[in-house]
Amino acid sequence: MKNGYLIKIVPPFGYRVFRLEFRRRHLVFLGFSIAIAIAAASGYYVWSLRHAEGRVSELRTLTDDQRSQLRTIDSQAAQLDDELRAMQKQNAEIRRMIGERGGDAGTAPAPAKVGGPTTMLAPTNDFRVVAERVERLRRDSLAMRSDSDRIRRSALRVLNMARLEDLARARVLAAIPSVNPAGEGVGIRSSYGWRVNPWPEFHRGVDLAADYGWPVRAAAAGTVVAAGYEGGYGNKVDIDHGNGYHTWYCHLERIDVHPGQYVTKAQHIALAGSTGESTGPHLHYQVMLDDQPVDPAPYLNGVPANVLASLK
Repeated sequence: MKNGYLIKIVPPFGYRVFRLEFRRRHLVFLGFSIAIAIAAASGYYVWSLRHAEGRVSELRTLTDDQRSQLRTIDSQAAQLDDELRAMQKQNAEIRRMIGERGGDAGTAPAPAKVGGPTTMLAPTNDFRVVAERVERLRRDSLAMRSDSDRIRRSALRVLNMARLEDLARARVLAAIPSVNPAGEGVGIRSSYGWRVNPWPEFHRGVDLAADYGWPVRAAAAGTVVAAGYEGGYGNKVDIDHGNGYHTWYCHLERIDVHPGQYVTKAQHIALAGSTGESTGPHLHYQVMLDDQPVDPAPYLNGVPANVLASLK
C-alpha cells in the first residue's frame, strides 16, 4: 500500500490471517481523537480538583461559622449560668427572710468552655458540650421556675398574714382611746383624782377647756351605747370600744350620734356645752376600763406605752 499501512494478525493456531488496513488520514484522525480525549480528561481532572478545593473552602468556612456560633451560644449559656446562680441566691435570701426552710433548687454546673484549633471536620465535640450545657440549663431553669413559684406562693402567704396582722393590730389600736376629744392642744382644766373645787369629790375624769359649741370627737373607734341626758353628767355620750374600754363625753350642748351607731376614731360626735351639774362650759371626758375609771390624761396624746407593751 503506497498511502497506507497494513497490519496482519496471525492466530497461533489455524491458517486464517486477519488484515487491517490504515491510511494516513486514519492515523491522523486517531491521533487527533486521542489528543482530544487526553485534553478532555485533563480538563475534567482540573475542574474536579478546583471544585473539590472550593468545596473544601466552603466546608472550612462553614466549620469556622459553626464554631463562632457555638462560642456565642456557649457565652450566652455561661451568662445564663451566672443569672441562675444569682436567682438561687435571691431565692435563698427570700426563704431566709420569710422563715422558710429548704435548700437551693440545685446548683448550675460549672460552664465547660468551647475552644480548640479550627479544623476541616465538623465540631462534634463542641456540639456535644454545648448541647449538654443547654440541657443542664433547661433542667435548672425548670427547677428554678418551680422553686420561684413555690417561694412566691409562700411569700404571698407570709405577706397576707403580715397584712392581716397589721390590719388586726391597726384595728386594736383604733379601738384604744388615743385622741384628745376636744382637739389637739386643748388643755386640762381639772385633773383626775381628788379635788375640792367646786366641791370636794373624787373626780373620775378630766375637764377639758372647751367653750360652747366646741366640736367633740370620738377618742377611739367603737359603738355608741348611750346618747342622752343623764343626771349630773348632763347630755352624755357613752361609746363602747369592744375591748373593755368605754369613753364618756359629758355636759354636752348637742349630741350628734345615736345609740347603735358605729363611729371611727376622731369622728365628730357632739358639741361641748354646760349641761347637768356644771359651773361653766367645758368637756368632761372619762375613760372606763372594765367598768372602772382610769386617768384619761395618758390617753390624750396616743396610746400609753404600758398599754402598747401589753398588746400581743
